[in-house]
Amino acid sequence: MDFKLELITLPVTDVDRAKAFYVQVGFNADHDHQVNENLRFVQLTPPGSGCSISIGTGLTDAEPGSVKGLQLVVKDMDAAHAELKERGIAVTDIDDMPWGRFTFFSDPDGNAWAVQEIPARD
Repeated sequence: MDFKLELITLPVTDVDRAKAFYVQVGFNADHDHQVNENLRFVQLTPPGSGCSISIGTGLTDAEPGSVKGLQLVVKDMDAAHAELKERGIAVTDIDDMPWGRFTFFSDPDGNAWAVQEIPARD
């Protein structure tokens, strides 16, 4: 039995601002549906990912900005870091750790992301 993680809901204060941010990061805007006045569903997917994020209204009662520790994995940290900076994303300097190279950023509400390049296994 496969159990695939395919969708994570992020709490945000302004759906349009958050959607614009994630498109700026490079996520694909897959869906944007206003179901009714109390329910809007927006799905965005990082390029190459099998897992998407959802933002909207009426999706969660979690506090905006409360999601921490989301992680994207890339093959080339230098290229990913440069691309994010070119897209206008405020990323940290690259941090080299024994378990990988990292940079970090947050969305406008403070939901926190890590980007990791996993070291080659010997």
